Amino acid sequence: MVKLNKIYTRTGDDGSTGLVDGSRLGKDALRVRAYGDVDETNSVIGLVRLHLESRRLDDMMSRIQNDLFDLGADLATPLPAKGGADSEYALRMVASQTVRLESELDALNADLEPLNSFVLPGGHPPAAYLHQARTVCRRAERICVALAAEEPVNSHALSYLNRLSDFLFVAARWCNDQGTSDVKWVPGQNR
Repeated sequence: MVKLNKIYTRTGDDGSTGLVDGSRLGKDALRVRAYGDVDETNSVIGLVRLHLESRRLDDMMSRIQNDLFDLGADLATPLPAKGGADSEYALRMVASQTVRLESELDALNADLEPLNSFVLPGGHPPAAYLHQARTVCRRAERICVALAAEEPVNSHALSYLNRLSDFLFVAARWCNDQGTSDVKWVPGQNR
C-alpha cells in the first residue's frame, strides 16, 4: 500500500523525477511522458464519470481508472535487463486486463448499429469527453511505442492502451444513444 505523508520532496526541482526502482530521469524523458499521458487519460476519464448516467458504464470506467494506475506503475518501473528478475515493487500489466477490456468493449458494441460513416467527436457530454480520452490515450500509445523502440516495455501495457482507445470510441458511441446521436462526418460538406 502506498503511504504519502508529504506531497512535495523538492527532489524534482532540478527537472528530474524518481522511478519506482530508485533511478532518476529527466521529466521530459519518453518514459515519464508515457506515464504522464496515461495519467492524463485517467483524468479525462474522471471527467467522463461526472456525466455518466449508466451504472454499468461507470463500473467499467472505475475498473479502467484502476488499470491505468497499474499501467502508470508498470511504465514507471523499467523492465530488468535481459535475464534479470523484476524487483519486488514491480507492478506489471497482465493479459487478463486486456481480455476483460475486450469483453466489455464487445458487450457495448453489441448494442450499436454498424458504422456507415466516420464519427466526429461530440454528441452528449460523456461521449465528447470519451472522445477526448480516446485521443489522449492514442497519444499515450504513440509515446509508449516510441519508448519501446528505445528500451523494453511490457507488451501487455501496449496491448492494453491499443484496446483502451477502441473501448473509448465504442463507449462514446454507446453514450450517444447507442450511436443514434453520433455526429457523422460529411466529407467535403463545407467546400
